[in-house]
Amino acid sequence: MTKKKKNIRELDPFLAREREQYEQPLPSREFVLQVLTEQGVPVEQEALCALLQIEPHEEELFSRRLRAMERDGQIMRNRKRALCVVDKLDLVKGKVQGHPDGFGFLIPDDGSGDLVLSEKEMHNVLHGDTVMARVAGEDRRGRREAKIVEVLEHANTRVVGRLYEEHGIQFVVAENRRISQDFLVAAGQHGGAKAGQVVILEILQQPSRHAQPIGRIVEVLGNYADPGMEIEIALRKHDLPNEFPPETKRLAESFSPEVRAADYAGRESVAHLPLVTIDGETARDFDDAVYCEPSGQGYRLVVAIADVSAYVQPGDALDREAIARGNSVYFPRRVIPMLPEELSNGLCSLNPNVERLCMVCDMEISAAGEILQHRFYPSVMFSHARLTYTQVADMLANPQGETARQYAAVLPHINHLYQLFQTLLQAREKRGAIDFETVETQMIFNDQGKIEKIVPVVRNDAHKLIEECMLAANVCAAAFLKEHEHPVLYRVHQGPTPEKLEALREFFKEFGLQLGGGDDPQAGDYSKLLKQIKGRPDYGLLQTVMLRSLRQAVYAPENLGHFGLGYEAYAHFTSPIRRYPDLLVHRAIKAVLAGKQYKPKLKWTELGVHCSMTERRADDATRDVEAWLKCFFMRDHLGSVFDGTISSVTGFGLFVSLDDLYVEGLVHVSELGADYYHFDPAKHQMLGERTGKRYRLGDRVRVKVVRVDMESTKIDFVLESAPSEDAPDVGAWGRAAAKKTGTGGKSGKAGKRHG
Repeated sequence: MTKKKKNIRELDPFLAREREQYEQPLPSREFVLQVLTEQGVPVEQEALCALLQIEPHEEELFSRRLRAMERDGQIMRNRKRALCVVDKLDLVKGKVQGHPDGFGFLIPDDGSGDLVLSEKEMHNVLHGDTVMARVAGEDRRGRREAKIVEVLEHANTRVVGRLYEEHGIQFVVAENRRISQDFLVAAGQHGGAKAGQVVILEILQQPSRHAQPIGRIVEVLGNYADPGMEIEIALRKHDLPNEFPPETKRLAESFSPEVRAADYAGRESVAHLPLVTIDGETARDFDDAVYCEPSGQGYRLVVAIADVSAYVQPGDALDREAIARGNSVYFPRRVIPMLPEELSNGLCSLNPNVERLCMVCDMEISAAGEILQHRFYPSVMFSHARLTYTQVADMLANPQGETARQYAAVLPHINHLYQLFQTLLQAREKRGAIDFETVETQMIFNDQGKIEKIVPVVRNDAHKLIEECMLAANVCAAAFLKEHEHPVLYRVHQGPTPEKLEALREFFKEFGLQLGGGDDPQAGDYSKLLKQIKGRPDYGLLQTVMLRSLRQAVYAPENLGHFGLGYEAYAHFTSPIRRYPDLLVHRAIKAVLAGKQYKPKLKWTELGVHCSMTERRADDATRDVEAWLKCFFMRDHLGSVFDGTISSVTGFGLFVSLDDLYVEGLVHVSELGADYYHFDPAKHQMLGERTGKRYRLGDRVRVKVVRVDMESTKIDFVLESAPSEDAPDVGAWGRAAAKKTGTGGKSGKAGKRHG
């Protein structure tokens, strides 16, 4: 009797999992890695199949699994095509991040320190590609350098750029300056484009060690200076979805334009409450309404938010498109909405004098501004007025004025809101929330669509009133879901990293100042120091350095609190029309109310990473468009002289923000004078080696506009006068551009800054 050969696959520790997931279970990834590791040498695929007893009919499926493991950087093939375990090769998997100067960085997936990619290495890849690389010593500046071993995944299939022609050869230069390679246009594949035009190029051949990338032109966008071209370029450069698929449009159009009687089921109506919306003059999507009344010694605050989740169902066409977009994008003069107009400006917008479905956060707040209790419920509301910040501010300042008389029916409730706002401000101060003094700007356009002027946006008490109401509702949403232990995306803002904290403390030592809190400072410590330096002539410099020590806010399922706002738990609930994380919060709250749990198709961690990415993508695209428009605007100011503030100091020069125009440009290090200047990042300054002349963040300077480059969207200045050592900056922060950290920056809709 022959003894039956034992099946090695029975030893797979994850066999049960594979059987649950697949009709024809294959060896798990973990077991494949285990077997390869045990061999101690690279293994041919045929030999591996024999080791794992892969049947002939399984070979194609097993090959797919191996290819997936290659893409994920678990295994790779050597030059003899044998399979190797990546961890045994001391290789690093990561994403390529290009630099406009031609070199780049490898950002490792494991979170370890970035590696430098030389210009030679960058010839083999494009920005965004996923690669395997080997650490290859240090460059001349002592930075760890990498050499690319294999490209696992190409990130770019198309690029937007300008077509050039030299000596009969056509090539496209990408608008994304992180892509430094030129793309050759295949013979006869110019698509009718003319030199100088903006085009979309489809990549036919990716770059390699021996060849430039090659492509064909598939779309001609037009000429560089055409009206609106800056937005068309930004949409394609940042891969922003901007056209709704037909199925998404059909679904949006299928809803009744009005709330139906059947929609009332399971809802607690608040239509009798005189709720109002308060937004900017140009706003078209109204996603929040408020009402306040005295209650005992405190107040009852009702915040009604558009119930987008009643229309956008998990997995449907609207939901898929909303996930892809992640948020609405607010360009100057144009909005790319997250949802079709039928919903964003229609059925989900809390327009005046119509019924709308909403989710209500009903709060009881003490006279000290403490939220005593809160309740969430689906509802139907009726907006009694569409008010603007300007109108509300006028009503509060002139209670007998024309605006107050026009809205006499809601004026008492506006006054209650204002009284509540003052108590919430006191609670904010007690909580220690950081309140940086920032200035937002607005572009005023002429009939040709170009900038006429740039003006500061003055935030009055009406802006702040709404902000405090929204913060309260967001805090309640986070507390509610945390209490019921339901997963959700929190809005997470962490304090400074140990490295940034140490640099901040060293910087403040020079000024005889100290940030409290030891190794773990809190928002209150920052707030206390801000009050201490208030009124100092160098306040702008000190505040900017404090702001830049903080990290950027992100979305994550781990509740790590919101450092800047001083909250233990914080989530975005108040803008589901224009932010996907808010829609997720609504679904989670509804699930808890129904005694269920909402489980999205993607993992919460993946959703957090994606939504954080789409937010950054929108910011980058908006920044590109604004930079182009400002360059076009500054062409009329060539040769003009302006006063400004040094808003950033880098190794290659000084960025200066102009007082009156709110435009930033560069004074190159070569323009600082006849000396060798050394950049000190810890002190945020450039110091002359021979003269001792110092240029520091926040210093006041006078500059002349000498060059405006539309192609690279760069503005160059030269110094007309240097900073005075005995005349430090006064209030420079209000004029200097600041990096976003998420502690209170523009959330995408003017006036609503909810962290």
